[in-house]
Amino acid sequence: MKIAIGTKNKAKVGAVEAIVLHYFPNAEIESIEVASDVSVQPFSNEETRQGAINRARNTLVKTNADLNFGLEGGVDEIDGTMYCCNWGAVALKDGTVISSSGAQFALPEVIAQQLRVGMELGPIMDVYTNTENIRHHQGAIGIFTDGLIDRKEMFEHIVKLLVGQVMFKLKKEQNSH
Repeated sequence: MKIAIGTKNKAKVGAVEAIVLHYFPNAEIESIEVASDVSVQPFSNEETRQGAINRARNTLVKTNADLNFGLEGGVDEIDGTMYCCNWGAVALKDGTVISSSGAQFALPEVIAQQLRVGMELGPIMDVYTNTENIRHHQGAIGIFTDGLIDRKEMFEHIVKLLVGQVMFKLKKEQNSH
């Protein structure tokens, strides 16, 4: 089985590898850069979800893999509180696209203020933590959960939801033949 993911982000690739290889141990995994076709910093659940779907579809076009993953992080403001939101999608060869979301958590107001003026969360977090490329490692979730959950683990949950839905679909199709 050929699996592709539309990113080179270490946390996202690690999440796909951890979950996919658990359920499909012989899978061949490839990571490629593809466009999300949304803002660099998605600013709603809808835009973040669309970015994940676009990445999955763009990955399918480039690789024609059996399962093509797109994972996207964004933010969404609800009642004056800025939340970090995360979405994933998987595109299958038959054109089916399945999407799921993951954990959402409130960001401190000092971070939200910078997002509202057009800055991107990754670079904001690098400055906030005096670290480089935090988005490839623990991510904002790792900082604001005191290390209890990191970005890879957060995306693993989404990938597990997606793989489970694919497995259900395949089982259902086999039983109908």
